[in-house]
Amino acid sequence: MIDIQSTPDPRHISIDRVGIKDLRYPIKVRLPHGGYQQTIAEIDVFVDLHPKFRGTHMSRFVEIIDRISGQELTLFTLPDILTQVREQLGSKTSELYIRFPYFLRKKAPVSEIAGMVDYQCRFHGRLDGEMVFTYGVTAPVTSLCPCSREISEAGAHNQRGEVSVDIRSVDKEIIWFEELIETVESCVSAPVFSILKREDEKYVTELAYKNPVFVEDIVRSLAEKFSNDERIVWFRVQAKSHESIHNHNAFAVIERDKTG
Repeated sequence: MIDIQSTPDPRHISIDRVGIKDLRYPIKVRLPHGGYQQTIAEIDVFVDLHPKFRGTHMSRFVEIIDRISGQELTLFTLPDILTQVREQLGSKTSELYIRFPYFLRKKAPVSEIAGMVDYQCRFHGRLDGEMVFTYGVTAPVTSLCPCSREISEAGAHNQRGEVSVDIRSVDKEIIWFEELIETVESCVSAPVFSILKREDEKYVTELAYKNPVFVEDIVRSLAEKFSNDERIVWFRVQAKSHESIHNHNAFAVIERDKTG
């Protein structure tokens, strides 16, 4: 059969990224102490397209993802995927985004009753002469407004929010999702739990009141920690607060490339 995608295109315009988006596929994510967690990922895969070709071969992207879906997904398996994509599509570059829920069992702070909390995790890899990888996590958090606490005779408004961190670490250095989550939760008013009894709710409420933070405080504290971590060469930290007394969200972001 004729290969329409490989026929010449008279416009002779190259395409930066072409491929597939939002492919849902089962994957396995390696755990810090051995074993793996099975989850469902949303995957984007792209290549560049030479101006002489009309289109790319979409089915090849899915074939490659299917072959690797049974492997443990780590920073060490992603280079093989990018290499396969580039070779089989005949491109100069290849790019991969993988987003997935990652579950941790967390104990309530007082009763110690455990429940599952989901975190949105991700990998991003790009092969363009060299391999470049970033990875990160978005964690639900609680923040309490310092201004509200200062000016009010009783109480202060607090709200749930989201804190996202993405990093690039030095070669062969893995910073596990669990560590990134722990770092995030150390910079907010209080963590979020799935199960809280009355004694836990009292503890979390009072903890937040003792630790008021703006979104600016959160990203600055995270930036300070990551700047001092020699394992990290690049980072982006973002905080979004779903404001409880406003009809807007508060937002802040810091991005730094420590390699200069």
